[in-house]
Order: sequence, then structure tokens, then C-alpha cells
Amino acid sequence: MTEEKLWQAVLAEIQLSVSSANFNTWFKNTNLVKIEKDRAVVATPNSFVKEWLESKYNQIILKSICKKKEEVKKIEYIIERPKRKEKEEEETPPENQLKFQEFSIDQKTNLNPKYTFDSFVVGPFNELSHAAAWAVAENPGLVYNPLFIYGGVGLGKTHLLQSIGNEIIKKSDKKVLYIQAQKFISGVVNGIRNGRIEEFKEEYKDIDVLIIDDIQFLSGKEKTQEELFHTFNSLYEKNKQIILSSDRPPKSIRALAERLRSRFEGGMIADIDYPDLETRIAILKTKAQEHNVSFPDEIYSYIAENIYKNIRELEGALNKLIAHQKLTKNRVDLKSAKHSLKSLLNSPTRNMSPSEIIKAVSRYYNVPEKELKGSSRKKEVVRPRQIVMYLLREELGHSFPFIGRQLGGKDHTSVMYSYSKIEKELKGNDQDLSEEITLIKQTLFTL
Repeated sequence: MTEEKLWQAVLAEIQLSVSSANFNTWFKNTNLVKIEKDRAVVATPNSFVKEWLESKYNQIILKSICKKKEEVKKIEYIIERPKRKEKEEEETPPENQLKFQEFSIDQKTNLNPKYTFDSFVVGPFNELSHAAAWAVAENPGLVYNPLFIYGGVGLGKTHLLQSIGNEIIKKSDKKVLYIQAQKFISGVVNGIRNGRIEEFKEEYKDIDVLIIDDIQFLSGKEKTQEELFHTFNSLYEKNKQIILSSDRPPKSIRALAERLRSRFEGGMIADIDYPDLETRIAILKTKAQEHNVSFPDEIYSYIAENIYKNIRELEGALNKLIAHQKLTKNRVDLKSAKHSLKSLLNSPTRNMSPSEIIKAVSRYYNVPEKELKGSSRKKEVVRPRQIVMYLLREELGHSFPFIGRQLGGKDHTSVMYSYSKIEKELKGNDQDLSEEITLIKQTLFTL
């Protein structure tokens, strides 16, 4: 059996024991180079994959190889980059390497070609969403329609959504359109104002794959929701794929028409959670690899330990170090990294104020701050107000009288009652409430 056939047999066996998301992420572009006595040499495309296979999958790989080659007792992983990429790197002028290119946005689809599945790091926090996205990209309109992905700001929703669109375009001639919810809203408003709403509708009737990002901004926009409802139905009836994202699940989007909520919940709903420490380090190494730079492991660990709520912030910190190293031509060590990132890691979000919590709850429930501080006894106001009181006590440790003053002079006994009520419901495993509070906490890191 040749090395190639042996490796294909190994991969076939491994594919049965790991998820498709992890298989596509970690085993793609690997191969068995040779077997020497008791040692198997496996080539990986970059240092990131090499380290991950060594630490996470070495035993499963070794076990599979041993079934076919009993003499193999250990595996050596090496980096073997595609020759085409090496040539491109050689031909890249040094001055161009200083530019962090975002690529040009496709004018027809609004997609950014940099967002691909290959550059999307998969971990326990996003495995379900990635698997669902991949399935949709493989069979648009036939599985998980609509696909609804939700999670906090900066966790990779836009990357995943656009990866689907780019993958579909690569494999077919389907007409794909990616659009931010705010732009869809503007289109409806302008269409009504200019008497061209029918022309606006025409733009969507022939779309094969419609991707709408940040759908939560439709909250309270009744006319826009109506137009989206009709667009949704028209496309769905033709088996066209619809993909949506939000910072919260459909049931938690306030002031959303029930018939639209029902449509959103009719397909697949998948969430993206916070990445764990190992995955955050893996993301940093992947991004560094994309820029053809590397840093000591202690720097990756330092960034990952200090930024844990937002992948976009991880990339921002890394880009700052990359720029510093390339522009000064001095290799960054841990001491200089700490100095360079001091202002970024000591951001105000780490010392939240009462007003920030009030603002976060106001935005989440689409309730004006003045109503939270007012005396309204409406259910849609009372509940968010109670959650504000709970968070001010739980997260910041303020006294009940102080919390009452922050909310328009409420009596401290009312604050005590509200705090106890929310606490009791959480201890009673109210999953909906727990999820809402978790999502509100996520938004606090973006204010």
C-alpha cells in the first residue's frame, strides 16, 4: 500500500469519529510523506494545524496508522506549504506585506472574498453553526431553510454567513445577495418615500440565496417587516435559500411580528458562543499565519487570556502587533507586546458603569432608557427594568438604594424584590431568561 492510499484509509477512518466541521478544518491538505522504521511523517499546511494535530489528534491518528502498519510507534508532523503559495510569497514586495488588505467587495453580491470556510476557525463554541453553514453551502435551498445563526458581536457570524455565499458562488452560478439589515430597512424607507417600493421588491425576486445580517435591527420596523415577510415567502416557495443572523434568537427579538418570528424559527437555529482559551489562541495563530508572521507562544496566550469575549478584538490586538513588528522591523517580545497593547486591554468595558448596563438592556429589549427610569407598569417595561436592577447588583455590586436612584428614584424595597425575583427564576433554570441575560452581557463588551 502506497503512502497516499494508506493516508486516505486513515482519513476515512478518522472521518467516522470526528465531526465534519473538525475534519474539514484540521485534516484538509494533510498527507503522509513517508514511513521510516517506527516513525510516520505527516505533512501539514501550516504551523497552526501542525500544533493542533500534535496536541489534539495525535493518538487517534497513531492508532489508525498502527492498524495498518504495526511497526509505527510515533508520528512526526512537519510543515509543507503548497508550492504555489511559496512562490507567491517570494514574489510579494516587502512594502505590500505591510498592507492589511481587506479585498474588494463584490458589487453584485456584496460579499467579501476574504471570508471563506478555509479561514474560519472551528471550535466547540461554533461547531454546530459551522456544520449547518457547510451543509447549506453544499445544498442551498434543500436543507436548513431558513438558516438562522445568532450570537454576540464579534464572534464570527458575518464571516460564517459570507463564507456560505462565497462557497455557493464558487460551486455554482446561483445568484447570491448579502445585505445588512440596516440597508434593507433603508431600501424600504426610500422605496416608500420615492414611490418606488415595487422596484425595490423586483430586486429580490430572482435571488437564489438571500443573506441578511443583523436581523435584530428590524425590531419595531413594521413596514420593513411586512416587506421582508412577503420577500421571504416568495423566495421560500421557490426553494430559494434564506440565511439570517442576529445577536439573539428569534424569540428574543422584541417587537417582531409573530408571523415573521414563526418563519425564522421554521428552519435551523444555531448559536455561536464565546470561544474557549485554546480556540482563541488557535484563532490568533491562524490570523498570524495569514499575514506570514509569527510570535512567541507566550504572546498569543497573553492576548487570549485578556480578550475573551470578542474575536474581532483578538484580531485587532494581533494586527497592532503585526503592524508594530513590520514597521519597526524589531521582533516583538512579551514585554513590548504588553506595552503596545496596554491601552487596548485596559479598555473602559472592563470597568462597566451603571449607565452602560442600562443602555445595553435598553438596546436589547428596544425599550427607551427614559421608560426604564420612569414609572410605567407595562409588562414590556417592567421586565427589562427588573433585569437592569439584577445586573447592577450582580455585576457591579451596588447597594439597593443606589440602584433605586439610578432608575429614577425607585424605593430600595422594589429593587430588592426585583433582584430576588430574577435570581429565583434563574435558579429555577429559566433557560430563556438565562440566555437573554447572557446575550445582554455580551453586548456590554461592544458599547
